[in-house]
Amino acid sequence: MEKGYSRENKMGEMPIPKLLVSMALPAIISMFVQAMYNVVDSIFVAQVSENALTAVSLAFPVQMVIVSCFVGMGVGINSGISRRLGEGRHKDAEQVAEHGFLIAIILSVILAVLGGLFSNGFVTLFTDNQEIIAGCTSYLMICCVFCFGSIITQAGFSMLQGSGDMIQPMIGQLIGAVVNIVLDPIMIFGLLGFPAMGVTGAAIATVAGQIVAMIYVLCVVAFRKKNILKVHIRGFKFDGTIMKDIIAVGLPAAVMQGIASFMVTFYNLILTQYGTTAIAVFGVFFKVQSFIFMPVFGLCQGAMPIYGYNYGARKADRFLQNAKVACIISECIMILGVVLFQFFPEQIFRMFNASDDMMVLGVQCFRVISWSFVTAGISIPLSNAFQAVGKAYISMFSSFLRQMILLLPFSWLFSYLWGVDWIWMGFVVSDVLNLIYVGVMFVRLKRKELDTWGQHKGMLSAQG
Repeated sequence: MEKGYSRENKMGEMPIPKLLVSMALPAIISMFVQAMYNVVDSIFVAQVSENALTAVSLAFPVQMVIVSCFVGMGVGINSGISRRLGEGRHKDAEQVAEHGFLIAIILSVILAVLGGLFSNGFVTLFTDNQEIIAGCTSYLMICCVFCFGSIITQAGFSMLQGSGDMIQPMIGQLIGAVVNIVLDPIMIFGLLGFPAMGVTGAAIATVAGQIVAMIYVLCVVAFRKKNILKVHIRGFKFDGTIMKDIIAVGLPAAVMQGIASFMVTFYNLILTQYGTTAIAVFGVFFKVQSFIFMPVFGLCQGAMPIYGYNYGARKADRFLQNAKVACIISECIMILGVVLFQFFPEQIFRMFNASDDMMVLGVQCFRVISWSFVTAGISIPLSNAFQAVGKAYISMFSSFLRQMILLLPFSWLFSYLWGVDWIWMGFVVSDVLNLIYVGVMFVRLKRKELDTWGQHKGMLSAQG
């Protein structure tokens, strides 16, 4: 805790640059580690074969569906808690946390059933290669059936983050990452007496890390005395209004994340005309770009409770300063990403045991798409603000606009006109147009709501 500020009220009192860094840095570190072990996972799998890498790449959209569910749930919990704390409604904030865990359990059961029923059918949409089908189906079945680890973990993380605690979620993420990274080579290649399980081993390592992280965060939530919020199992009373609020904010955020899954699925369908190598390249891109985007998402996690608290407290100046500082930090991260993707694509693909064809296609992919990072560095933090204040439908439409309305049609058109080298330009065009939309909506929020808060204060002062 910073000297001179209470744990709760620091979000309304501490200078924004210092507050945002203190809130976001743990999340950035944990997200970076998350990205690292996603990439390490694929690097190990790539050493097995290109088919194994393709199998994991095809599984990625389904993993993104799982992620979209727990991210949406997490946004709803985080936003609900931070807004209620900003309004001084402490007991209501605790009830949001309790209902968040209930939603996590329900989601886990639904996704486990769906994954068990439809994994094989999904994979056969993209290939008739039996090795790829078997590997991808096994990977998906394990990730779906044991998804409760990641979903319940996120519910705990969001409860803590919404009340201003970013350290414990970071520690939990680090613990899960270490377990995954240690188990990856053991399970994939068959070390220390374990059988070599290839893609299946990678899935086992992944869910093992998630379950260990879940155990840690549940212990923190249940037994840590310093927690601002307490979860009460005994005496829990279901409140439909709270559930509705979490879902109303979280569902658009989940759809926004889920749109990415559909985008990758349809993008892979476009790429099938160029063979499984193109799909593997796109899979590598998504794993590596997470090194850039996950820290930005971590930044947004840190910014979200600040947005929500100061929106609830009607402090427009702090809300806007938070957006400005978040955009500056995000843009710096994205520019580093552009440099990495422009100057070191060959070195990156060598880590994935790339064939000559994969290298040629991959270098072009990295160098073209990375230019879209520049505009994304501004649009992502601004879009995040709408999620924090209960207007997630704006963020949802932004995601739908970028990835479905703009990206897929432009990518297909460029591919049809000029071939696979131009398909990646769809990312650049769609991100520029999306930034225009997000910018217009943020200015509208400022003029219609934030600017009026100062006017109301002025009228109250005059009346006094």
